Amino acid sequence: MTYENIDVELVNSLLGNGRASLRSLAEELDVSVTTVSNHLSELEEAGVVQGFTPRVDYDALGYDVTAVIQLKVEGTALPDITDRLQGQTQMISVYEVTGDYDIIAIGRFTDTDGMNQQIKTLLTDEDINESNTSVVLNTASEHDQFKLNDDK
Repeated sequence: MTYENIDVELVNSLLGNGRASLRSLAEELDVSVTTVSNHLSELEEAGVVQGFTPRVDYDALGYDVTAVIQLKVEGTALPDITDRLQGQTQMISVYEVTGDYDIIAIGRFTDTDGMNQQIKTLLTDEDINESNTSVVLNTASEHDQFKLNDDK
């Protein structure tokens, strides 16, 4: 392990096991615990590592309906609409995008009735001009992160 690529290797190790102890990371990277601690602190301060959260299987909790909601929004209302969507518990991702629609939101619901009610509520907003909703039939990949290369 060279000192130059320790950050990349540390991030890759955390991707494999975000709950790894500093000691086990140090052993894996063949550096001291202090070195791992210092680099991890720097990565957190720089915003590269943004906490350690569990990966929740929403299907196992009964949220087995995933909807991809596309919205056309009045131009000046875009920040307000994205803020409101972010505040809705069941919206797990909200993106401002280019193309035919202005916003794409991903929501998880316990049933289609709950999804339908959420969409109807959105459509009562006068700043939302149009929507298109797709229900996910099969999840091929979700929340995937990729290992970093030393050479970018």
